[in-house]
Amino acid sequence: MQQVIVIGGGVVGLTSAWWLLEAGYRVTLVERAPGVGTGTSYRNGGQLSYRYVSPLADAGVPLKALKWLFQEHGPLRVKPQFDAHQWRWLAAFLANCRADLNRKTTNKLLELGELSRRAMAALEPVVPLEAFAWRDAGKLIVYRTRAAFDAATAKSDAGAVWNAAQCVAREPALAAMEDKLAGGIYNGGEAVADCYAFCVALAERLAAHPRFDGFIHGEAQRFITSGGRVTGVQTSAGILGADAYVLAAGMQSRALGETAGIALPIYPLKGYSLTAPIRQDDVAPEISVTDFERKVLYARIGDKLRVAAMVDMVGEDLSLNPTRLDSLTRQVRETMPRAADYTQITPWAGLRPATPNSAPIIGATPYSNLWLNVGHGPLGFTFACGTASLLADLMRGKALPFGVDGLTLG
Repeated sequence: MQQVIVIGGGVVGLTSAWWLLEAGYRVTLVERAPGVGTGTSYRNGGQLSYRYVSPLADAGVPLKALKWLFQEHGPLRVKPQFDAHQWRWLAAFLANCRADLNRKTTNKLLELGELSRRAMAALEPVVPLEAFAWRDAGKLIVYRTRAAFDAATAKSDAGAVWNAAQCVAREPALAAMEDKLAGGIYNGGEAVADCYAFCVALAERLAAHPRFDGFIHGEAQRFITSGGRVTGVQTSAGILGADAYVLAAGMQSRALGETAGIALPIYPLKGYSLTAPIRQDDVAPEISVTDFERKVLYARIGDKLRVAAMVDMVGEDLSLNPTRLDSLTRQVRETMPRAADYTQITPWAGLRPATPNSAPIIGATPYSNLWLNVGHGPLGFTFACGTASLLADLMRGKALPFGVDGLTLG
C-alpha cells in the first residue's frame, strides 16, 4: 500500500487527502499552522459557484482594469514591485485576455464545476451538510449598467433573467439599490457554506480514517530530489519520506515548487472579507448575491453575513488595509443597509493563489512521484472536491470524466 504525503491543510489539501484515502493510499498531511483551514480557507466568500466560473482574463479586461486603478473605491489595486513573479504573471495574464481563450477556459471550468458539485454531494454521508452551514441558496448576479446587463443576457445559457423589480421581489435585501439596478441573472443549484467549518469537519473524518497516518504540524521547507524522483521533504519537524507527494499548499506551493526547479505560474490575489452577525429584524439576503460591476459577493452563512471583495496585487502582504476596508464597508452599508449588524464587523484578508487564466493546476510534474493540486484562485472551495477526485484518478491511472487539457502544468 503506497504512502502519500499531502502538503497543505486548507480545503484543497484536506479534500486531496480524503480522496486519496478512499482510493486506497495511506496518507500523512503536513500543515504549517497549528490548525487546519486557517489560511485562505478561513473566511473566504463562502460561495460554491459551480456555474459562475468566468475567468478574470478576458477581452476588454485590461481597459477595465486601467479604469479601476483610477477609481478611489475600485475593485482592483496593483502595487508594482521589484518582483519577477508579479511581472511574469501580469504578462501571462494579459496574454490570456482574449475572448477565444476565455471561452475555452470557461468551458473547462464548467466541466470541473459540475464534477465538483457531484463530488461534494457524494461527500455528504461523511460530512453532513449541517456541519458546515451548507445551504442551496441559488446565485443572483446583479448589474448596475444596461450595457453589462445586456451583454450578460445575450449569452444562451445566461439563466433566469430578472428586471430590477423582480430582483427585489425575489431578494428583498436589495431594496435599497432597486433604482440603481439594470437587472439580474439568477441560477439555481449554487450554494453557500462555511469553508472553515467544512475543513474542521473533514479533518475530524480524516483523523478517524483507518488509513490516515496523522497530521504533522510543521513547515515544509524544500523537496529533496534524486534521479527524477522526490526522495523526501525537509520540514521544521525533520525530513519526511513517502512513496508519493502531493503539493496543495496554496501560495506556499510556489516557493516549495522552486526548491525542486518547478516554476508554478501562481500569484497571490489578496481579497478581503467582512463578517457581521445577523439580528432577528435584519433583512439579510437568502440568495447568494454578486454585485457584478463592484465585484462584491454577499452570502448568508448560518446566522452571519459574509461579504467578500477586491483584488489587491501587493505580493504576500496579509495586512488589513484600513482604506480598503473602509471603502468596502461603505459600499456594503449603501447596498444592503439592513442586512446585518455592521457595528460588529470582523474584517479579514486572504491570499488567493491564482493562475493567469484562472484554471487550477492538477496532476503530474517532471518528477514521477510529485503531484500538484494548486492555483484555485477565488474558487478553491468551489473546486476542491472536484480537483481532489481528479487527482486521485490521475495518480491511479484511472479513466477521467473529461479531458484535463488546460488544467495541467504546462
